[in-house]
Amino acid sequence: MTFWAYVVRCADDSYYTGHTDDLERRIGQHNLGEIPGYTQTRRPVELMWSQEFPSRQEALAAEFQVKDWSRKKKEALFRDDWAAVSAAARKPVHSDPVPRYEVSTSSTSTRDERNGGEGAPPPVIILVRPQLGENIGKAARAMLNFGLTEMRLVSPRDGWPNPSAGPAASGADIVLQNAKVYDSVAAATADCAQVYATTVRKRGVTKPVVTPEQAATEIHAAPGRSAILFGPERSGLETDDVAVARTIITVPINPEFGSLNLAQAVILVAYEWSKGLTAERELSQPSINPIMPPAPQEELDGMIGQLDAMLMAAGFFHLPDKMQSTRRTLRTLLTKPGWSSQEVRTMRGVLSSLAGKKPRG
Repeated sequence: MTFWAYVVRCADDSYYTGHTDDLERRIGQHNLGEIPGYTQTRRPVELMWSQEFPSRQEALAAEFQVKDWSRKKKEALFRDDWAAVSAAARKPVHSDPVPRYEVSTSSTSTRDERNGGEGAPPPVIILVRPQLGENIGKAARAMLNFGLTEMRLVSPRDGWPNPSAGPAASGADIVLQNAKVYDSVAAATADCAQVYATTVRKRGVTKPVVTPEQAATEIHAAPGRSAILFGPERSGLETDDVAVARTIITVPINPEFGSLNLAQAVILVAYEWSKGLTAERELSQPSINPIMPPAPQEELDGMIGQLDAMLMAAGFFHLPDKMQSTRRTLRTLLTKPGWSSQEVRTMRGVLSSLAGKKPRG
């Protein structure tokens, strides 16, 4: 299946970034006003850029990244002018001469913006002195599952890049490719307006303490970028790391066994953040097969009648005084699951096959 990240220009000359699994249909929906939210009152829209991706996660990651670009940088992207894209890049504390996002040219998520951003951007996940490349990869996997793509690393013990991270990321390569390395927590958080530190231990500092759910609510409501700090696997954040933060995130946990690994901690926080996405941006909840509507009562009665006739012919109801109660029990059993029409047809095919089966000699 193919997915697209895309940018449209609205009638008021603002830009809107989204992703979809049906680009032509999605643009049509924007122009017909069928998509609630930002573009509904800013029609017509014009498609300025789109990019194909093999998975929804990659398209979502591209959406989040391009959404945060400046207007000048987006317009360079529309022209495929990568020199201008690089020149227009916002310079982070840790200099990076190349753009973070390289292009090659279901439920659908979208994201509103006006000339560079409306609403709080996704939080930055900062791993402070992580020890094992495998754990960095697992944290990246946890992030991308819930739509987070920006990872920063503070003094990783084994250096960066780490060859052990890729296999552990299980396909979340875009997070690892864009990860930035910093020398200190202060440098990694310099451009963030809100900084949260995750810890389950008392650190001798007096700061507000919130749950992941409460933190997620604050992050969605607050202006500017938020960062969430996670400590090294063995010891967690040090007191000086926590002191940089304005708020502490603590997970309610078994007091007799307060031990979460790094990826578990990241996924708890990322999941709570994802729950706060608006209806237009919420992540999909895929199922292997679509849920079929229940069969009409007439179809269900036909199946039960077929089974009843077969049971009568087989002498199943050998106690006349128990016949009605047994039939009632069977009907109750067969009407509990909420059979779909396909399931009813399948079962009747089974019954017909059994009825026509010749006895063994």
